[in-house]
Amino acid sequence: MEKETKKKVFKGSVVASPMQKTAIVAVTRYVRHPQYGKYRQVTKRYKVHDPDGIANPGDVVSFEACRPISKEKRFRLLPKDV
Repeated sequence: MEKETKKKVFKGSVVASPMQKTAIVAVTRYVRHPQYGKYRQVTKRYKVHDPDGIANPGDVVSFEACRPISKEKRFRLLPKDV
């Protein structure tokens, strides 16, 4: 009996899709400064596995963590209806 774990799901916009089966997705979040308390935007870019090549720059997509696919790809694109 395997215990099913919840996978981390992110939502961001596609910045580029320079390679086959890969899209670069930028995720923006707000972080509070520990000393001054001001909120600022922090953007991180993830390389996401896109096997069908459906992600185009400007699209908003969801993706989840998965096993390592290559040296830098550790995320998989989710279908639109999820």
